[in-house]
Amino acid sequence: MTQTNIFDAKTPLPDAPLSAREKTLLGFDGRYRKIHDQLRLLLNLGELGAWSKAKHHKNLQLCDLVAEQYPLVIFYGDVGTGKTATAECIANRLARESRTEDAQLFRLSNRVRGSGKVGEMGTLLTQAFHEVVQAAGKSRRAFLIIDEGDSLAASRSQEHSHHEDKVAVNTLIQGVDDLRRFGGRVVVFLCTNRLSVLDAALQRRAAIVEEFIRPDDAERQALLAMDLDGVGLTDKEIKELVAATGPRGKQPGWTFSDIRTRLYPAALAHAFPDRALTHKDLLDVANSLRPSPVMEDK
Repeated sequence: MTQTNIFDAKTPLPDAPLSAREKTLLGFDGRYRKIHDQLRLLLNLGELGAWSKAKHHKNLQLCDLVAEQYPLVIFYGDVGTGKTATAECIANRLARESRTEDAQLFRLSNRVRGSGKVGEMGTLLTQAFHEVVQAAGKSRRAFLIIDEGDSLAASRSQEHSHHEDKVAVNTLIQGVDDLRRFGGRVVVFLCTNRLSVLDAALQRRAAIVEEFIRPDDAERQALLAMDLDGVGLTDKEIKELVAATGPRGKQPGWTFSDIRTRLYPAALAHAFPDRALTHKDLLDVANSLRPSPVMEDK
């Protein structure tokens, strides 16, 4: 972590813990396959010229146009749906599959907003992009993950938008623009709960925009069956938990995060340390707690 604490984490890739974590993200493989081709193109924009000559025997104007893509990926959707974890694991797999031995993953901290001093947020963002660029150097890869992107990149046209916020958005846009010179070796993943709040200029620059939603019944069943393996629950008991964590009236279904960070710990607390975890422990908690409220995208 830097002296100014602008990063929550700086991780050399490929990373074994991230490779292990990938296996716990339900639906990760399907989502990765869905956007893999676009990601592969985005990360290899610098090779389009050579591809054009080899496959079409000339420089296609199309390749010049595509090479102007901005290295920006936006993941958006409700809270607790795995956007940031997926971004980290995708960056790790890309580094692993490309056999990149010297890649770096940066996760920007919300402390980059600073303490409110004039010009501080823009300065810290500039510092963050500078460090990412330095890590990439002349041949390495770097990935920058910006979590809760709506707190840094809200539309400059909003009435309540403060001057400092507008400066931050301008700095963020300029930083993404400057990364194009790396031909895909540096990519930004911006995660947000509210896509509509993001500045229009950033939305236009995104090469990939992917939505994350709360898990449906089948996905929650797969998650519970995977996570509770070894507890000894029957299929019927798993289905009862699926129903208990599903939508009820005006109440939404549970998120992945709700299940893993609230349901499991609370249920374990009932059993630990005196007895084994039971279906009743899990069901009682599921029936007594409420899921996270939906983050309205307005």
